[in-house]
Amino acid sequence: MADKTLHSNPSNIEVLYEDNHLIVINKRSGDIVQGDKTGDKPLSEVVKQALKEKYNKPGNVYLGVVHRLDRPTSGIVLFAKTSKALPRLNKMFSEGKPKKTYWAVVKKAPENEHGVLTHWLVRNPKQNKSYAYKKEIQNSKKAVLEYRILKKMDNYFLLEIDLQTGRHHQIRAQLATMGCFIKGDLKYGADRSNKNGGIHLHARSLELEHPVKKELLTLVANPPNDAIWNACR
Repeated sequence: MADKTLHSNPSNIEVLYEDNHLIVINKRSGDIVQGDKTGDKPLSEVVKQALKEKYNKPGNVYLGVVHRLDRPTSGIVLFAKTSKALPRLNKMFSEGKPKKTYWAVVKKAPENEHGVLTHWLVRNPKQNKSYAYKKEIQNSKKAVLEYRILKKMDNYFLLEIDLQTGRHHQIRAQLATMGCFIKGDLKYGADRSNKNGGIHLHARSLELEHPVKKELLTLVANPPNDAIWNACR
């Protein structure tokens, strides 16, 4: 059965880790992390509400957005719960220190079982889309990822992706250059959408040093409950 719940609410959020300084959520594919022009309630506000209810906080809850996932993407999102943790996390992410691993389900396999993709991406804000180029051009940003085929299924392939830079729609745009369109990702070339409007791209794991305790945190999120993701486990 596919997960019919498209959006998170305070009673159904999946908390992967929480302490005084951090809270880590397994985001559903319908959630936006931060408020945008749609006016839909963002995950950041849902988490604030959940913390307020859990700890019976009378005033406002502090929550800092450290990084984002595209709305149709599922998986790990980390928030800062203190003003001490937020700037330290922001610095780590801006320097590319956390190790981010994604899973993507594609219909066509890459030519090589394993490889590194390097492109220069240009973002088109009006289209909310990024275009990948083989050479550096004006206003482009370098994008690097490493991929490997993790599993071959009847009609699809599961790729594991280590993200070495964090660009807008990076994985979606770079895989599309190989014709390896992510299942359900109409914007980047898939032939059909998924019923729930999400895409089969999932932030699977995140490794980073705790900003206050200085110990290594390894966070892992299970993909959504649907037939194809379940075949990947």
